[in-house]
Amino acid sequence: MRVAIVGLGGVGGYICANFVKAGIDVVGFARGKHLEAIKKDGLKIKEDENSYSVDVDARELSDADGYFDVVIFTTKSYDLEQSFNKIKNHIDKNSTIISFSNGVSNSKLLRELSSAEVVDGCVYILSHIKEYGVIRKKGKVFLAVFGKNDKLIDLFTKANLRFKTPENILEAIWKKYIFISAFATLTSYYDKPISYIYNNHKDEAKELLNEIASVANAIGIDIFDEVEKSLQSASKVPADSSTSMHLDFKNGKKTELETLSGYIVKEAKRVGITVLLMEKFYNELLKR
Repeated sequence: MRVAIVGLGGVGGYICANFVKAGIDVVGFARGKHLEAIKKDGLKIKEDENSYSVDVDARELSDADGYFDVVIFTTKSYDLEQSFNKIKNHIDKNSTIISFSNGVSNSKLLRELSSAEVVDGCVYILSHIKEYGVIRKKGKVFLAVFGKNDKLIDLFTKANLRFKTPENILEAIWKKYIFISAFATLTSYYDKPISYIYNNHKDEAKELLNEIASVANAIGIDIFDEVEKSLQSASKVPADSSTSMHLDFKNGKKTELETLSGYIVKEAKRVGITVLLMEKFYNELLKR
């Protein structure tokens, strides 16, 4: 089974390195100086207690060849369609594709673009590119969540990476989304890590979480229990942990603002829900 991982950032880099260690036939796709560093010195993973380096078959998407049984997209959500278009000639209806990008509408997009088997999924991990060729993973958290699929189960089992296949995968994806949407918005707005938000803006966080849950409820997904669970999760993350959107704002990069904040504002209007706090944060972040 031949696997492509499109995007070797905090999520894709960590998964790819573990696939390589497990002897899985995997090609990782990256670009720029990050790709150059991986080609030269391998892909380095730094965890809290250990670090290691693996040699990865890393390439530009334009250098893709052959056929892939499985494609895992871990790009930013705004790059998903473009990335798919660059690899689409290397998959067919028998391929399995999944997006671990942030957001709740990625699978819908892939189904519109492809005849391949599309699996819904999300992933829990605190990791980022520390420097070119180096992935920094914080804490013990890793959990891949996806719809039942034998190929993916086989891959994550071989790599000894924790995974779940819940019956209601859309609800599971929203459970991840509610946390990242709220805290990506708040950490970006206040330019502070998650622990600061929890300690200094807990009431706002709770209100924002409730707004997101209200939008989900309006489309038939009940995740109100996740409001308190999300706050508990925020209280336990490493002190300096933030969100990828916050880091992108800090570094002057393109952000997932539309996916993580704007989507809620637009969906709220579509279903007739008021989300005053998210509108406030979203409109301010649009100016930055």
